[in-house]
Amino acid sequence: VQLQASGGGLVQAGGSLRLSCAASGRTFSSRAMGWFRQAPGKEREFVAAINWSGDSIYYQDSVKGRFTISRDNAKNTVYLEMNSLKPEDTAVYYCAAGSTFYGDYIDSYDYWGQGTLVTVSS
Repeated sequence: VQLQASGGGLVQAGGSLRLSCAASGRTFSSRAMGWFRQAPGKEREFVAAINWSGDSIYYQDSVKGRFTISRDNAKNTVYLEMNSLKPEDTAVYYCAAGSTFYGDYIDSYDYWGQGTLVTVSS
């Protein structure tokens, strides 16, 4: 599985961005997908995850109510809609794919995209 994340950019605080992660391969629809982020000088952290069918979703507490993860299995794509962005959301955002839905357990993800930079100015 190859993953290609896109949609990052510079946005003012309070603004919105939509990240996309396009996957290659025929196994996308059976895989759990997650979004993680890594800010400068910090460890990679979990943001959101969705199971293969989209009926199980899990968020980090700090993004609940602001971010929405979704997927379109027909397009082999997972999305992260980010609203009410804050400067502390600034990070490189990575999408990841796993064979089993374990939510925020980073070791359950086998494949990673290259990351897309989100910068939120105050």
